[in-house]
Amino acid sequence: MSTENEGTPVPADPAAPSAPPTPPAPPAPAASPSLEKPAPESVPQAAPEPTPQTAPQPVPQADEPTAVQAAVPAAPPAAAAPAGGWPPPPPPAVPAWGAPHPPAPEAPRRRIGGLVAAVLVASLVAGGIGGGIGYWAAERGDNGFSSTTVSSGQAPASFKRDPGTVAAVAAKALPSVVTIQAKSGGQDGEGGTGTGFVYDQEGHIVTNNHVVASAADGGTLSVTFSDGKTYDAEVVGRAEGYDVAVLKLKDAPKGLTPLPLGDSDKVAVGDSTIAIGAPFGLSNTVTTGIISAKNRPVASGDGSGGSNSYMSALQTDASINPGNSGGPLLDASGAVIGINSAIQSTSGGFGQSQAGSIGLGFAIPVNQAKNVAQQLIKTGKPVYPVIGATVNMNDKGQGATIATQGSGGTAPVTPDGPAAKAGLKAGDVITGFGDHPIDSGRTLISEIWTYKPGDSVKITYERDGKTATATVTLGERTGDS
Repeated sequence: MSTENEGTPVPADPAAPSAPPTPPAPPAPAASPSLEKPAPESVPQAAPEPTPQTAPQPVPQADEPTAVQAAVPAAPPAAAAPAGGWPPPPPPAVPAWGAPHPPAPEAPRRRIGGLVAAVLVASLVAGGIGGGIGYWAAERGDNGFSSTTVSSGQAPASFKRDPGTVAAVAAKALPSVVTIQAKSGGQDGEGGTGTGFVYDQEGHIVTNNHVVASAADGGTLSVTFSDGKTYDAEVVGRAEGYDVAVLKLKDAPKGLTPLPLGDSDKVAVGDSTIAIGAPFGLSNTVTTGIISAKNRPVASGDGSGGSNSYMSALQTDASINPGNSGGPLLDASGAVIGINSAIQSTSGGFGQSQAGSIGLGFAIPVNQAKNVAQQLIKTGKPVYPVIGATVNMNDKGQGATIATQGSGGTAPVTPDGPAAKAGLKAGDVITGFGDHPIDSGRTLISEIWTYKPGDSVKITYERDGKTATATVTLGERTGDS
């Protein structure tokens, strides 16, 4: 619709008045005589002439609507005279018809029909000439046309989301995802917010160790469900190395629904993912993405080494932020395939800094988390598989080098340990563990911890420039000390 005449008074253009002429104005009937019926004043002038022929005048008065209707068929030729005074005055501009003689019901209907036709023509013509006529037609359109916009009230009352959609999966999983508030036992009462999910009907909640670490010794923990109900909780067990912890509700409600656990070994790159958590304290937040990569060696923690955690992680581009930690990473069916644990920040390094998501999130594979959770529920302590050798954690890109000296002056290769039995020595560079290449000490530990104590694994290593292989039966270490 053109608006070029909006700044000036449209009535200045006689061919396109922006408002209908008022009843007192006499030029209006004269401007378009062919588009209107004869004025009511002319009917009384014609009535006295037939009076000598028929004395009873009430009969012609009763037939006057018929006479007016007879004049209406003459209106079609007037359609060819829009240049004379188009547009015709709208209905409010013709109140004088009913003054001398009340008009019949049919007459107003035909008048309205003629006006609607004129408005329709106006809308078509306005598209061609624009300017004042287009503006006038738009102003008049509110009284003659109904809106074609469908309001939300006309939407189907029972809208159902198909199984497998993000909305359906989220709706089913949310009641089993909790927001965790952890506070330390110190005077400051420091703590944070994280996420967890229902592991079983006994009230066990699985989350990250770093979510509850501040409250593990003398602090307080509370768990809030998506319906707003809050319960006190306590730590059952923690595994710093795996970054997994298990809580238990002190007064667990009946009817808890554990989230189903998937198989992280069968996850493929490109599979859809759904993350649920409380990023920056925003509980019950749902984000989506895909599996971007598998077997990502990730070390997260404070960098001190002792409290670092290592994982052969699932990488996802689903938005994960601080507060998502410990929450479930679901597949398209709603099964847990990982525990969201770390993000890559633009400042460099992995961890739980306050940096926001850049599309690089990492989750502990659920197969590993499940083994750890079961061990924590059973004994309260984690059990780690080990090879019985100390490796250099600083080198990267050349494999994992067995150090020349162990921590605290101990032997780099534990006597009669798994590595020693496999024939490994200090200075050997491990380049493969199982089916995965090894480029650093962190990668090696991440891969070792995907196995269980007692598993036998093939190791590829280099010594004096030569490549060799050996089979190692993994030992175990209990606890995080």
